[in-house]
Amino acid sequence: MKTDKRNFAVLHDDQLNKSVAFSREEREELGLRGLLPYTVSSQALQMKRLMENLRRKESDIERYIQLSSLQNRNERLFYRAVIDNIEEIMPLIYTPTVGQACREFSQIFRKANGFFISPEDKGEIRKILDNWPHEDVRVIVVTDGERILGLGDLGANGMGIPIGKLALYSACAGIHPRQCMPVMLDVGTNNEEILNDILYLGYPHKRIKGQAYLELVDEFIMAIQDKYPKALIQFEDFLTPNAYALLRKYKHRALCFNDDIQGTAAVTLAGVYASSRITKKAFSKLKIMFLGAGSAATGIADLMVRAFEAEGLSNQEAKERLWFVDINGLVVAERTDLMEHNLPYAHHHEAANFLEAIDKIKPDILIGATGSPGTFTKDVIERMSSHNQRPVIFALSNPTSRAECTAEEAYKWSRGRAVFASGSPFEKVTYGNFHFKPGQGNNAYIFPGIGLGAIHTEASMINEETFLIAARTLADQVSDDDIANGAVYPPLTKIRNISLEIAVNVAQANYDNGLARNEKPEDLRQSIIDYMFDPTY
Repeated sequence: MKTDKRNFAVLHDDQLNKSVAFSREEREELGLRGLLPYTVSSQALQMKRLMENLRRKESDIERYIQLSSLQNRNERLFYRAVIDNIEEIMPLIYTPTVGQACREFSQIFRKANGFFISPEDKGEIRKILDNWPHEDVRVIVVTDGERILGLGDLGANGMGIPIGKLALYSACAGIHPRQCMPVMLDVGTNNEEILNDILYLGYPHKRIKGQAYLELVDEFIMAIQDKYPKALIQFEDFLTPNAYALLRKYKHRALCFNDDIQGTAAVTLAGVYASSRITKKAFSKLKIMFLGAGSAATGIADLMVRAFEAEGLSNQEAKERLWFVDINGLVVAERTDLMEHNLPYAHHHEAANFLEAIDKIKPDILIGATGSPGTFTKDVIERMSSHNQRPVIFALSNPTSRAECTAEEAYKWSRGRAVFASGSPFEKVTYGNFHFKPGQGNNAYIFPGIGLGAIHTEASMINEETFLIAARTLADQVSDDDIANGAVYPPLTKIRNISLEIAVNVAQANYDNGLARNEKPEDLRQSIIDYMFDPTY
């Protein structure tokens, strides 16, 4: 091991530290004799000890804290554990546990792991970026904390989201942790409970908005492009109007995308593609209804328009396949309360409430993106089942406590006929003689691979075709066995290979479309494999 550090400096460096896995020779070379117990352990044995301790914890938030501590202490062991136990650990470091971790961020804070920008930094963002210790940043996940999962405005406590997303970039796509940078645009919070919490660590004022807000974001984007010109910026958990406004403003000016709008769209489209193998309905013939009309739902619809067009439908025909219901009922052209992003899907139709809309439109697929638990009631599932032999139900809201219905409810109320997927994980469900393993429409199937493909080609931008490519690639990874179990997504255990497949296809498209800023390697797949971070020691 080549390093100038010695003694406790090695053990306190999360990237260098192997703890009791240091060999006799390394202990001698690095001045560690006497600083560690006698036994030289293997990484596999360390992981066994870790998992046993993790499983002894009484709550998931305690497991989250233990894993965060490990990440800060021994980075490679953390990522080895995540990769090898992805189905068990992903729900702990991301949804659903990250929701509770964000709510309690100020209470459980141990060590600074991200970059915070407040209104007081205006005019000096580029200057303070020099304080970040790593020079080759390639992926940035940024939030302003205003719409964290389905939990609302959590202010700076929302930093748990960028931290968690970037852990998935490293675990699922092999992007080196030193090339990842979580950013919180701490522009205040309108959550009175948080503002009144004496332990709150964020900017303790109401949110800035309007021109002041936009100027701070603009300065941030320009500073990043100057300091890290090869970096991909992922917008995360912004309020719907800001999410759309920022994406429209920067998607052609910076290497960026919005995961809530575009990543969610791609993973949902992949699930819809796969569901057609179960329902035996042609994708081009589907009618799809959304409950919820925010950034996630309309982002899914926008990508589905492109997918329908690829099947030969006109733009208008594609839009007419897509229907929305919001808090005020069916989204129709005659309403006067719609936001700009809803207007393309406001069709001429009589007004209707949710249940009436199901009966009138008779959708093949129902997608929930509301953040409101329990909105897919028994009546809703039964109405969908009355119009479809295999009703497709996607309850996408996160965390699990916010899902529109549970997997068990969907299967029970449909008498075992539903094709179900959710945003957060649910356990296997037995109904009669059938054993269902519900799929999880987790964005982690999509964004790590897109990011890997983009940064490997030093892409100038991410276009809409990228998300169609990612969706189709993911759908192609769903096996016949998955379909037989009622799953429209592959097991999470395959996610690193899925990310590789997406990255290869995205990278190839970038070279084909002139979006790459570097030369294509002779063996693209092997070049990407060689780039991927391996935490084994």
